[in-house]
Amino acid sequence: MQGNMKPNPVHPNRGKGRSPTPFTRACLASCKTVLSRIERAKEAIFMESRLVLGAQERLLRLALNEAEAAAWETMYPHLVFPALASEKAQAVAAWNAHQQSVRRNSPIAATE
Repeated sequence: MQGNMKPNPVHPNRGKGRSPTPFTRACLASCKTVLSRIERAKEAIFMESRLVLGAQERLLRLALNEAEAAAWETMYPHLVFPALASEKAQAVAAWNAHQQSVRRNSPIAATE
């Protein structure tokens, strides 16, 4: 009976133990480059936004993560991410400034 069985085209161990092909190595290198570029841009935008715009660190990290997730949905995440991240960082800074303004002008804050 074993001789009549068809080979399984999707074998779970297929490819294990073999060295990666040049194409696989090129793909991995490309992915690592894109990841590295996005990470460097994320840190640069974080530092600039935190220092210059006065944005809250936690909210800024969340906004940058959201921008990264949206960028990965495109065909060119490393090109799209910086613009998305900058917009998100500016929105966080604007929200933060608005909140401070509201707190300063609040009648409750004036009576405390």
